[in-house]
Amino acid sequence: MARTLNTTPRQDGFRMPGEFEPHKQTWMLWPERPDNWRLGAHYAQKAFVEVAAAIAEFEPVTMCVSREQYMHARSVLPESVRVIEMSYNDSWMRDCGPTFVVNDKGEVRGIDWTFNAWGGLVDGLYFPWDQDDLVAKKTCEIENIDTYRTEGFVLEGGSIHVDGEGTLLVTEECLLSEGRNPHMSKEEIEQMLKEYLNVEKVIWLKWGIYNDETNGHVDNICCFARPGEVILAWTDDENDPQYERSKAAYDLLASTTDAKGRKLKVHKLHIPRPVLITKEESEGVNAIKGTLPRNEGDRQAASYVNFYICNGGIILPLFNDPVYDEMAEKKLKEIFPDRQVVGIYAREIILGGGNIHCITQQQPLGISK
Repeated sequence: MARTLNTTPRQDGFRMPGEFEPHKQTWMLWPERPDNWRLGAHYAQKAFVEVAAAIAEFEPVTMCVSREQYMHARSVLPESVRVIEMSYNDSWMRDCGPTFVVNDKGEVRGIDWTFNAWGGLVDGLYFPWDQDDLVAKKTCEIENIDTYRTEGFVLEGGSIHVDGEGTLLVTEECLLSEGRNPHMSKEEIEQMLKEYLNVEKVIWLKWGIYNDETNGHVDNICCFARPGEVILAWTDDENDPQYERSKAAYDLLASTTDAKGRKLKVHKLHIPRPVLITKEESEGVNAIKGTLPRNEGDRQAASYVNFYICNGGIILPLFNDPVYDEMAEKKLKEIFPDRQVVGIYAREIILGGGNIHCITQQQPLGISK
């Protein structure tokens, strides 16, 4: 029987493993909101199917689907993908799903962060978000996994990235934003992260990707390839508003060490050319009060760093960029010679406000109860 614990992962000897460590499976949520996904999410669903099918070549995938969409999703997803009925508000499993932690015995537990749609009533992206805030608990109940609930402490899975050996990457832009934990100081937030992720060092980048509606999630600008190595979204164009952000991150990363005292190796991964919403794409989204509008000409926070690491694979977002798509694939093959890089055309996902990493959540391989 899954319990909600009153202790913390650090107290119990649990840590968040790196994404590159072995997985039991990947979790996803099916898209359908017509006020976020254009034309009733028809095109987004096709992209989600492609992502799920690609991951399923490497490890098991569970797709959670609403009652209304269950039969449709089941019919278009590969038979190898497990489909489970669940209620939720939108399809960002990385952010509303559990962050899994493990101990040295191989036991797995889940962190159930408070979720408020990236900023609540201050600058959140939709209302209500009550069903999303239950997704982590439901997921852990399905797997019979104990949970730690951070009641009143808001966090999303896309705002953290760990090396599994005591180092955490975050951005000040996101974690110190007014809509999340304004009652807490930077030091108090850092202590909370250390307690729940069981890390020793938090590296605070100043910003995330330009125009990222999540207030700059770290998983869109920087991630760990392995302990001691990070991949940073980059641009050589000094006139691009992203340049200042990436340069500040590079300068910090190049001059710091990780929890083990290692100097970080920084791989630069050039961003695609600006991805802008077209008139047709904008008009395909239902305008509903309380939801962030999708306007023609809006620049999307497109980044190749928002890839997903699975068992033996890298699932990489592509944007039909004539130059940088190929560069990104080549670079990641160099960084991950032991993994197969699979590119997925991800424009329909970025139009919804995120990308492949944002719609996936890894469950580490452990010992099931």
